[in-house]
Amino acid sequence: QVQLVESGGGLVQAGGSLRLSCAASGLTFSNRGMGWFRQAPGKEREFVATVNWNGISTAYADTVKGRFTVSRDNAKNTAYLQMNSLKPEDTAVYYCAARGAAGSRSRPDQYDYWGQGTQVTVSS
Repeated sequence: QVQLVESGGGLVQAGGSLRLSCAASGLTFSNRGMGWFRQAPGKEREFVATVNWNGISTAYADTVKGRFTVSRDNAKNTAYLQMNSLKPEDTAVYYCAARGAAGSRSRPDQYDYWGQGTQVTVSS
């Protein structure tokens, strides 16, 4: 079956960095757009970043632009989210998601598969 497994979350001080990974199995990873979303307590799930099938096309939420970088390694069936200059407001559970198509998209309903999430906590 399809599995998306996030890792790399944790507790970090403001200004620090984390790199999230999303390992995919059970699907053809290399022809799917991938996305990262996050959900803070009491808030709706929100878009963070997306990358198309070959890693060339990316898009970011305004709140993370210039600080986060999304990438992928199709040989490893893995997507990444490099997070720098972290702020307390970045605290959330981070989810990766896989589309049923090659392009990058920013709405949760445009994704077919989701991981279980990884907690990121940024202390001030």
